[in-house]
Amino acid sequence: QIPAVKKTVNHAMVSRGIVSIKPHVSKIYWPYPVSFIFFFRSRLWVWITKGLLALGILYATLPFILRLFPGIVQHLVYKHAITYFVDLSRPYDLALNHTVNMYLSSEEGVTLGVWHTVPEHKWKEAQGKSLDWYEKSLGDGSPVFIYLHGNRGSRWENFYGTRFGDSTGEPTEAGLTTDALYLYHWVRARSKGSLVIFWGHSLGTFVSTNTAVILQEQGNPVDAVILEGALVKPDLPDDQLKLPNPFTWYCWRFPYIQYFFKDLTKNTFSFNNHANLKKMRTPLLILHSKDDHLAPFWMAEKIYSIAKNVLNSDKLVKMVPFDGSHGYLHNGLYRDPGLPGIIREFVQSLTA
Repeated sequence: QIPAVKKTVNHAMVSRGIVSIKPHVSKIYWPYPVSFIFFFRSRLWVWITKGLLALGILYATLPFILRLFPGIVQHLVYKHAITYFVDLSRPYDLALNHTVNMYLSSEEGVTLGVWHTVPEHKWKEAQGKSLDWYEKSLGDGSPVFIYLHGNRGSRWENFYGTRFGDSTGEPTEAGLTTDALYLYHWVRARSKGSLVIFWGHSLGTFVSTNTAVILQEQGNPVDAVILEGALVKPDLPDDQLKLPNPFTWYCWRFPYIQYFFKDLTKNTFSFNNHANLKKMRTPLLILHSKDDHLAPFWMAEKIYSIAKNVLNSDKLVKMVPFDGSHGYLHNGLYRDPGLPGIIREFVQSLTA
């Protein structure tokens, strides 16, 4: 109980010109006992402590979990099961009336879902056309881009679809490379001498360079490679610490922790863009935003440096940086109004 002083006025005395103020003690009741406040605070602190402890345990045990269950890493890297409830077999539902869906088989048990989008000057003509018409259009002299998207992707133009979206098979670096090789040869057989260019984005840049090197060794090289938002495997441990990942310092500074990552990804992905670029003799265009939050701009600079030293040519290796003020980040270069002109100029340089 907390006492309080209440002032009262005698109105009868006021009417006589006399004001009398008398102190009066009233009782005010607090609806909750003081002990409840301390109880509430103590319970809140317990929950905060438990939450922080749980996060700490998760942070410490995550490498062990990934070591015991490597399949988790595969899904975290590729995110190939995410389709967002879209029927990829019906591109016209997405207002892509100049696109046809098809399924190819690169090896037994693997079905590749592919979209084929024709050039802009054929959009009206493509309305309602059959798959056969789309295949024949590959030989009309227009360059063909085989687009190799990053993780969480499913389809894109001009060609692509390897073990993502509604394709079957589990994505691995070797499997994706096999798919890209199959698709390349399938396109080459129908393109009648048209330029065929790999365009890789993010994780797809690894598949692009892997496939380009193999085709070069087979004597049937791709005509050019475009790398957008490319990643490069850092030279550990110094470059590793440049990556925007909260686990990098932990994983490479704690004693013996490297054991839990040793050989973890050897059968899934190796990320050897830097090694592939040292072998490639293919014309190369590098597209990268300076504010890329997933593939820092130093990666593009490193890729350009490697390719320039190998090819020793300003004509064969070009890098186009995009200012960070545009806010393109890792996935937004397609919004740049100057991109079509950049691609057109690069393609024209291949036949000059």
